Order: sequence, then C-alpha cells, then structure tokens
Amino acid sequence: MNIIKRGISTFRVYRNYENKTRMDKFDIDKHEVGPMVLDGLIHIKNNLDRTLGFRRSCREGICGSCAMNINGKNTLACLCPIEEKIVIYPLPHMPIIRDLIPDMKNFYKQYGEIKPWLQNSNKTGEENIQSIEDRKKLDGMYECILCACCSTSCPSYWWNSDKYLGPAVLMQAYKWIEDSRDEATIERMEYLDDAMKLYRCKTIMNCSNTCPKGLNPGQAIGKLKKKIDEELHQ
Repeated sequence: MNIIKRGISTFRVYRNYENKTRMDKFDIDKHEVGPMVLDGLIHIKNNLDRTLGFRRSCREGICGSCAMNINGKNTLACLCPIEEKIVIYPLPHMPIIRDLIPDMKNFYKQYGEIKPWLQNSNKTGEENIQSIEDRKKLDGMYECILCACCSTSCPSYWWNSDKYLGPAVLMQAYKWIEDSRDEATIERMEYLDDAMKLYRCKTIMNCSNTCPKGLNPGQAIGKLKKKIDEELHQ
C-alpha cells in the first residue's frame, strides 16, 4: 500500500456520459475526508464535481451498492482505504448507465431465475426448524451481499453473461440446495445442470480472490458440481 505523502491523494475517475468517456483527475486532501475511497468520492461530488455519478447506501460493507474497480481490483469503495494514488473504474464488462454506475438488470434477472426463496410444504406459518449442524452448512454463503464483484471478475461471465449465471448467483443457488429446510433440492440441481449455466466455470478463482467479504464462491461452485454429479449422474 502506498503511503499518502503530504496529505494529498490523487483520484483518477472514469467518466461516461452519453457514451463519451474520459478520465478525470482530482486531488484530495486526506485531512478533509474520511479514510475510505467512498469518503473521497462523496467529497468530490459535494465539493468538486456535482455531476459525478456513483451508487452508495450503507457505507458499512453490507449493501454492496458501492462496488467498483479500484486500483485494478473489484471491491467496495466503503471498505477500501485511500492510498496516494487511486484509479477508479466501474465494474468490468457491464453496460454503464453513467460514470461508475453499472446496469445490473441482467445480474438480478439471473438471480431471480434460481428462485432465491425457501420452497417447502410448510404452510402453517410456524418456524422451519433446523439443526445447528445443518445451519453451519450455510456459513460462507449467506453472508453474500450480491455486490457482483466476483461475477464481474470472471472471464467466463464477461463473455457469456447472457447464459452463464456467474459466481455470485451460483453460490446463492448452492446455498438453497444445502439448506435442509428447502424441499426443491432436486429441481434446483436439474435447473443448474447445464453446460452454460454452471459448467462455464473453469475454477480460475478470480471470484474468490476479489470478494470484499472474504467468501469463497469458487469453492462453493466446486461443491455444487460435485453434488450434482453425485445426485443426478450416478
């Protein structure tokens, strides 16, 4: 990490409006802003250029709104410390609405395709009981905030995002398959057992390396492939 000299950090920020692109440069005094890149972007918008567009919400690494590519890595601006030099682009290989705001429609459409809700026959309104051991199977998956950092770091998703579901959605799908309270396990696996939806994953692990929450979608996809092979193909 580069130490900020003389309290000045240089932000180079991607701009895109009406398909006209450029990189803008802003010098930020670290004594005037908070410690994170998102603080710097808010300072730029409030004091230097009010036309700058980006998403933000919780500022605590929970909502995933401020996902972007910072110094070559997909991450959350609210969790990324300000360094001496900061270069910011939107998430890679997604349509851009404006500046740092990607169009997430396809990503959330794919998320909806896996039916991300509990499917069972309990219509009583009573709690669906789950053992401590079964509950632990969901650790490392339920924490996903759907920021899309992992999916947009994946070359297979870059070139096949119309068919390949991507790391984030596949990990969420595996979470529901592993959930002992869900009764649609076979149906979920049959839906995913497809050359493009699942098997475009080549396990290069970009997804796990970039996850700002420290999760391991690559590992989850590997377990998902193994479970489908054991349950459907043997």
